[in-house]
Amino acid sequence: MPTDLFSQQVYRPLAARMRPATLDGFYGQEHLIGPGKPLREAIESGALHSMIFWGPPGVGKTTLAKIIAASADAHFESISAVLCGVKEIRASIAKATEQRDLCGRKTILFVDEVHRFNKSQQDAFLPFVEDGTVVFIGATTENPSFELNNALLSRCRVYVLKSLEVQQIKTVIQQALADQSSGLGERQLKLDDQALDLLAAASDGDARRVLNLLEIANDLATEQGDQAVIDKQVLEQVLVGDTRRFDKGGEYFYDQISALHKSVRGSSPDAALYWLCRMLDGGCDPIYIARRLVRMASEDIGNADPRALDICMKAWDVQERLGSPEGELALAQAVVYIAIAAKSNAVYSAYNQTMADVRSLPSYEVPMHLRNAPTSLMKELDYGKDYRYAHNEEGGYAAGETYLPDELADKQYYFPTDRGLEKKIAEKLDYLRSLDNPNKKDKK
Repeated sequence: MPTDLFSQQVYRPLAARMRPATLDGFYGQEHLIGPGKPLREAIESGALHSMIFWGPPGVGKTTLAKIIAASADAHFESISAVLCGVKEIRASIAKATEQRDLCGRKTILFVDEVHRFNKSQQDAFLPFVEDGTVVFIGATTENPSFELNNALLSRCRVYVLKSLEVQQIKTVIQQALADQSSGLGERQLKLDDQALDLLAAASDGDARRVLNLLEIANDLATEQGDQAVIDKQVLEQVLVGDTRRFDKGGEYFYDQISALHKSVRGSSPDAALYWLCRMLDGGCDPIYIARRLVRMASEDIGNADPRALDICMKAWDVQERLGSPEGELALAQAVVYIAIAAKSNAVYSAYNQTMADVRSLPSYEVPMHLRNAPTSLMKELDYGKDYRYAHNEEGGYAAGETYLPDELADKQYYFPTDRGLEKKIAEKLDYLRSLDNPNKKDKK
């Protein structure tokens, strides 16, 4: 395809050239547009409604919006929240009003990355959605319940689009190879099975991504007679430095760190390693992961294995001192250790309950025997009177002494588990309580 300054043709990426124009050529999302599914029936019957497409990049949000407009013979207006503001919104509404009043046509107003619009910008759509000036279709990679106004969300139906499966991605690749109008060149282009598998895996379920990679690979293909071959060696050049999908501040980020944390809590070292590597491969800051591992060691392991916290702190230190790849290996070591360590959230639960009481109860006075008495006046006021110095007591324990405010004298927050070191801690506490009052059964 000519791309010089005098050409009448404007270059369009392969992904744009391969964009399907009908539902029959659309791959993926069978749960939405398969036979008998509500969205397909709405499209085919022309019963359009405002909607939000929520899903990862490259799964067909824009394409599906264009297919809907074409099926309904509706005017298609598209704006990007990344590039546009209220001025562009008004201009699009003006065009929609003109189409309605002069041509009697509906307008599909497609807003890409709609979550990037602020509240006032989102509010600007409401009157025109209400009066039917536009059928609103918003596309977002972020959770709509967090990023969109309730007023706008209540007027739209949310459809969740999923990443394409590997076989669907392979079909997209094969269709591009077979399409003579795709612009890959008139020569015959061939992918061997190994290269096809590698390219499909690298796409991470993103059709646009795989077509972009295929177009780059086409330029590097090895000439073999009358055909060009894309093999593993060619793809390795294309994929150098390439990373999988990982939104450092959005839904994928929080989903994956959640998966890592829950895998550690569930004592699954294999799953924990997998999610660690997914995050590192996607470009997550290793220092962020190190901080989260420290949190996991305190929250989910605690005193069942105090070494876990130390190992996580040391892994953090290695990451800061040595960087990659030594640091990542230290993180992996820490992840495996905390995944297989004995688990306890007793300290975490005790902290939360104690903090809840501190915030909700009155500010109780410090008992007199626990108060500091650095001056003679304080001593005259009985500050520190009758305090028992534990080191002077038998066994280093002042049996029967109390340290909480009088109003909470019998309160217990920390309930150690019977796992790991906490089993020993529980036995020690039971023994000390038996010394406090041999005739009183411990409060559980």
